[in-house]
Amino acid sequence: MAPPQPFSMEEQSGELCEPESEEGEKQGPGTPSDQAHPVTYDAPDGGWGWVVLVATILVLALTLAFPSCIGIFYLDLQEEFQASNSETSWVPSIMTSVLHAGGPLCSMLVERFGCRATVMFGGVLSGFGMAVSSFSHSIVDLYITTGVITGLGFCFSFQAAVTILGHYFVRRRPFANAMSSTGTALGLSTLPFLGDYLQSTLGWRGSFLVLGAVLLNCCVCGAVMRPVRPRKPRKSEVMSNGPRPAGKKGCVLGIFQGLASSLRKHMAFDLFCSNPRFRVFSLGITWMMLGFVVPLIYLVPYATAHKMDPSRAALLLSILGFINIIVRPPVGVLFSLSWFKGRHIYVFSAALFINGLSNSICCISASFPVLLMYVLMYGLSMSLVGSLMFTVLMDTVEMSQFPSALGLLSIMESVTLLIGPPLAGILVDRTDQYTYVFVACSITVALSALFLMVSFYWLDSRDAAQKNSSPASGSPAKPAVNLAMDCQYSSVPTDGDKTHNLSSEA
Repeated sequence: MAPPQPFSMEEQSGELCEPESEEGEKQGPGTPSDQAHPVTYDAPDGGWGWVVLVATILVLALTLAFPSCIGIFYLDLQEEFQASNSETSWVPSIMTSVLHAGGPLCSMLVERFGCRATVMFGGVLSGFGMAVSSFSHSIVDLYITTGVITGLGFCFSFQAAVTILGHYFVRRRPFANAMSSTGTALGLSTLPFLGDYLQSTLGWRGSFLVLGAVLLNCCVCGAVMRPVRPRKPRKSEVMSNGPRPAGKKGCVLGIFQGLASSLRKHMAFDLFCSNPRFRVFSLGITWMMLGFVVPLIYLVPYATAHKMDPSRAALLLSILGFINIIVRPPVGVLFSLSWFKGRHIYVFSAALFINGLSNSICCISASFPVLLMYVLMYGLSMSLVGSLMFTVLMDTVEMSQFPSALGLLSIMESVTLLIGPPLAGILVDRTDQYTYVFVACSITVALSALFLMVSFYWLDSRDAAQKNSSPASGSPAKPAVNLAMDCQYSSVPTDGDKTHNLSSEA
């Protein structure tokens, strides 16, 4: 019988064990060679990575697409709690904002416990939040349960899944990102049907309870996300045996220092200041999010307010999801070509500009054919934007800095995602017209696209000019080298040379 080989299966599949933080802390700092040369493994770019890709698609279907489907229960929540448009719109707004704002906390959990445990914990938290929200007695209760608790669970599952997918794919990363973004389309195409069916049979309370059980499937998806490489030893673990400040004041000071260092590490403030491309991209995306998701929230209320059947209004969101499912895979294959390397940002900006202009179509009429044309144009441009967003971010920063960059970008997005839908609700309350909402979203998104395109073109032009001027700046140094090469040097024989010459003559 052959002796057991405990690491052979893990090496073949690209899997490593979860980080054993407790044992590492007990063993102490270890040898310098172990700390300077941690064990690393190449990304599989296939193999078990395809299973992780499918799991990521399902996680994104259950998390990113969920806030847009709250619009199906929009009128029910208004009637139940006698709330205005602005008050009701805070529910999906808080959910979406917390989904993005929890990025730094998610990065800490990923570093401490790994992506698999973080995704599973997010599934439990989001399912618990939706189940508890079915027992709410006021709109404020929904802010806490549906908005904060469920949104935080979405954040943990979504960002941890995207992070581990980036470790599994390097050469095929644009294709993997495009395929994973179809999860949002999958959720948009299925959750409206499910929500409409549950709302008509169980009401909004029973629907929220069932949807809470559905969200627990994030735990199943997280269970298959095996880590690719072990966690690198942290300085806190290496220096765990060092002296610590004594007393209550020293403990409080240590806590604040640790919190400050964690924020610096997981929110990439230094990267925002030193990397102009990341700074421009994060500002443009923050600007874009002010009006990017608002049409998805108000599309169903806009259609039903003009006497459209709720099932046909939900069908519009499903068509939007099916368009994304069909378009995103070939888009991922297309933009994986080498010709598009360095040009992803321009395709992204052009698609975002078209997406912004498409919102003005809703101002023509609220009939089903007009809204169907709007959904087709919005869905095509949304497919390109969703497929390239993480690819552009990965092109802008190094992969080792991606979690912290995503954390800071998520914090910045959460501000505009939080205030966007309530501002649109105030606009509807004061004008009694949904068309002004779509006009405002059209202007906001189109201007953000122009900002990204012009800024990156200026940065590329500046870098090209610096690259072309670098040989010219080094040209004055050449004559000095030539003069030195033209000089003739005479060698002075040493004692060793004289001895060698005498021996050769003999």
